[in-house]
Amino acid sequence: MEEEYQNLEQYVDHPKWYGPSEEMMAQIRHALHMDDADDITKAIESLHPADVAVIIESLSIDDRSRFIELVHDKLDPEILPEMYADIRAEILRHLSDEEIIQALIQLDSDDAFSVINELEEDHQKIVLQNIPEEKRLRLEQSLTYPEYSAGRLMQREMVVMRSNWTIKKTIDMLRAPKKSRFSLPETFYEIFIVNKDYEPVGKIPLNSLFKYPEDTTLHEIMDKDVKSIPLTMAQEDVGFIFRQYSFVTAPVVDHKGRLAGMITIDDVLTVMEEEVTEDIMRLGGVGESDFHASTMDTTISRLRWLLVTFIDTLLASAVIYQFQGILEKKVALAILMPIVAAMGGNAGMQGVTVMVRALATHELRATRIWAIIGKELKVGLINGLVFASLLASITSFWFQDITLGLILAAAMVFNIVWAALAGTGLPILLHRFGFDPAISSGPLLTTTTDVLGFAVFLGLATFILG
Repeated sequence: MEEEYQNLEQYVDHPKWYGPSEEMMAQIRHALHMDDADDITKAIESLHPADVAVIIESLSIDDRSRFIELVHDKLDPEILPEMYADIRAEILRHLSDEEIIQALIQLDSDDAFSVINELEEDHQKIVLQNIPEEKRLRLEQSLTYPEYSAGRLMQREMVVMRSNWTIKKTIDMLRAPKKSRFSLPETFYEIFIVNKDYEPVGKIPLNSLFKYPEDTTLHEIMDKDVKSIPLTMAQEDVGFIFRQYSFVTAPVVDHKGRLAGMITIDDVLTVMEEEVTEDIMRLGGVGESDFHASTMDTTISRLRWLLVTFIDTLLASAVIYQFQGILEKKVALAILMPIVAAMGGNAGMQGVTVMVRALATHELRATRIWAIIGKELKVGLINGLVFASLLASITSFWFQDITLGLILAAAMVFNIVWAALAGTGLPILLHRFGFDPAISSGPLLTTTTDVLGFAVFLGLATFILG
């Protein structure tokens, strides 16, 4: 068994399995330095579009510009939807309108939309005017749907059949897709069955066509439990439905319940990654584009979050200033008070992280809110008592002052319990009022735990020690 693991480990970073190797990256950078377009073309021509996207994303801003300048006419359009949005927008600025138009024509509608969505509105109109009418109308309609909705995520190419058709007729139609209303997608896994009003009433996995006799009707073998997705559904809700029901594809319907398109699992995986990344980045006060952006752009984007912290520290300092008298009498208080704020902030962020994830994945039900809050309060109380006891003992021994230890212990219990309540409740309240809890919870929580922590600790010390 150990030998098998060792054999497996040798392939972990092997370029044969996934991604461009370091040797290839070095080769690309050397070719860029030498302005050797042919060498770059030979290096990437056999790679998957996703791997070429990784190569482009890994280059510096200047090298990316040079890369596109040298080989823009040799790139597969499939590379564009594989990139992060900010990199895709950057690359599109280096392409001519004609190159963008040809890319849109070749891509499936969902991928084509991800490309045109990165263009400015005026630029979109110019490009759309030169696209074949059928595809242009689809893209224009997609642009009318709400941002981050199912309508913008779906693709129009799909396989649609009638329930009274036989397996033989279905296979014949698949061989002649131009006879159907929709274009045959490049990749598909299920066939959607519609009624006379074009409403989805069933679906059939593609492999089922080979399990039954040719004269079997689709009605006999279709799955009638179809969960359709409205055009206006938020994309994070789409991700939840796919995860909940293990969908590979799902039909998208308009306000009348008519089939408008389909969403596939690859697009949902991309959305789920984007949503998770966005929440993690926002909890840390940074943006997804920080990794690829220039130094100045990253600096500017982070200034606002540092400004929030700056204001928070000013408020905390203002609270401390009110107790300067007791701090002058008891220097030990100045040594100990950061502990209270730090422990409260840490405990609160644990709650915030759990709640933001629960809200994002729809795990938090309205009927469980009070149960969750109650549980977090109990956890906060237990943790507060544990660390309060430990800290009281250390403080009493360190400064030979039991009273000081008890004051610190009381402040510790209060702040950790408050942090548990705020860390759980703030994301829920912000979500209810339409704010993004991933952005707002952290700064609000830090402000309250710092300010309240110092106020309670120094207030108790003033009242008891005078």
